[in-house]
Amino acid sequence: MKAPHFVPALLLAASLCSHAHVPPESARATAETLLDHLDRGEFAKAHAMLDAAMQSAISQEQLRQVWQSLGAAGERSGSRIEAQGQVHVSQTVLQRADSRWVATVNIAADGKISGLWVKPMLASQPAPAVPADAPFGESETRIGDDTRALPATLAMPKGKGPFPAVVLVHGSGAHDRDETIGPNRPFLDIARALAAEGIAVLRYDKRSQARPGDYARGVTIDSETTDDALLAVAHLRSLPGIDGERIFVLGHSQGGMMVPRIGQRDDQIAGLILLAAPARNLLDILVEQNQRLLHMQAQANTPAGIAHMQKLKSDIAAVRRGDADARLMNLDSRYWQSVDTVDPLREAKASRQPLLILHGGHDIQVVDADWQAWRTAFTGDARATLRHYPRLNHLGMESAAGAGLESYDIPGQVDATLLADIIHWVKAQP
Repeated sequence: MKAPHFVPALLLAASLCSHAHVPPESARATAETLLDHLDRGEFAKAHAMLDAAMQSAISQEQLRQVWQSLGAAGERSGSRIEAQGQVHVSQTVLQRADSRWVATVNIAADGKISGLWVKPMLASQPAPAVPADAPFGESETRIGDDTRALPATLAMPKGKGPFPAVVLVHGSGAHDRDETIGPNRPFLDIARALAAEGIAVLRYDKRSQARPGDYARGVTIDSETTDDALLAVAHLRSLPGIDGERIFVLGHSQGGMMVPRIGQRDDQIAGLILLAAPARNLLDILVEQNQRLLHMQAQANTPAGIAHMQKLKSDIAAVRRGDADARLMNLDSRYWQSVDTVDPLREAKASRQPLLILHGGHDIQVVDADWQAWRTAFTGDARATLRHYPRLNHLGMESAAGAGLESYDIPGQVDATLLADIIHWVKAQP
């Protein structure tokens, strides 16, 4: 997905040095001191506050470049601190020139900074309320146990159930329950369209967005995606009015890649929906994606573009060699080695559930090579339904051919035909 300026976008320590919390006010003071150093240009002092994993992942010079790219420092406001596992997470609103950003700082049990990233505060409007006369309602709920539960929203049809239901599983990155990307909310569109047609939908904040401190001891592709999706399915089964034998899972992008594994680990799931899902190894796709975007931005043959690709390929090679200290896109080797084990086609073949595979012809992230791989693997397979939409992008929204990531900044909605195909397929499953 589109990446704003970051320091870096999900950089978390692999381990903690102590099992004792620092006091909340001490953690708050640590976060404020870090931001003070950064705003005053004291990058050596700021870098010294980072733990060893972060210091190895981001240099003092990189820290300076990213922080100065945010614009002139202004007021800071809205600071809050929360304990998440053995980590305190601080969030502060930054005014930088004419923009507002949210800085998130993770303070480990030993008082060191184990995570730091910033992202723009989106100026998008709140999601519109569900009209009183809509054929469905929405309610807040939580999935998982009390200490690590994730906030979620259930869109529930009105009337007499039990209703079929769908769990939505996010793509890569720290997403909210609507999978907000710029002004667009594809999961909100999907949830409300399905609920209006008699299908309940559960969507939840991804753990990397809601509780990043839970990853202080490391993250894998399963702890990032699979495990919480299974908790969401279990939660749906526990609710009155839900047909526990007709629960489906819809995954988008990386979430779609993981849906076959989710189905294998809970064979009572009734069906699997793969939207813009990679069919090939994600590390290989990562190289292609970066090269493609550099070409689209006329940067592929510049010194910076060449250096970027060399480093990316070197980092991937280190991950695949099993180097313990390897990092790629600011995540450690354990995460990427877990990603490298995922074989979407093999796992989809091994799953037992019906499959609905959806792809947009203008997708620049999961491209035609992936669609052709899905077609080759499943054309003629009675379990699989394949649908291709020539004018849709990675978000399932109409876009121009060759449009870059900036197209995600254009307000849109998930295509009505795609939504109708999902609704028809879910209702057609026994």
